[in-house]
Amino acid sequence: MRTRRTFLGSAAVAVSGVAAGCGGAKSSFRFFTEREARVLDAILAIVIPSDDTPGAREAAVIHYIDRQLTGKFREHRKSYRDALARLDDAVDEKTLVASHKAFFDLVVTHAMQGFYGNPRHGGNRDFASWRMLGIPPVPVRGRDGGRNAKG
Repeated sequence: MRTRRTFLGSAAVAVSGVAAGCGGAKSSFRFFTEREARVLDAILAIVIPSDDTPGAREAAVIHYIDRQLTGKFREHRKSYRDALARLDDAVDEKTLVASHKAFFDLVVTHAMQGFYGNPRHGGNRDFASWRMLGIPPVPVRGRDGGRNAKG
């Protein structure tokens, strides 16, 4: 059984560059703080792990959720803030899931939307899930001009 420290530490290296400016003027995040991004990234890596195909990290699922929390998912902001803040109190992964089942269900739903959805919404970077499923990528038109789809 892994400890909370191992669980959270597993994501530290992976997101340190991405989340280094989190919560500041140079942050790549709109909603999450550095700490919140680190914890959520660890959770997302368990929900959609990387193997021989890209997982949640490569598909930028955290950025999808972050972007949606400033718009469509506004009503879930408090749930994310509160649950991510309390996760430090959990001892291990089993306790994490048992104590915060409703939050984890929400994260899984949002992770699936970010992983399988259209890249124009901030996730599915480089059409990761579409390529995995053999769906030919189509040009992305939208707010970000397709920048997310290019990497």
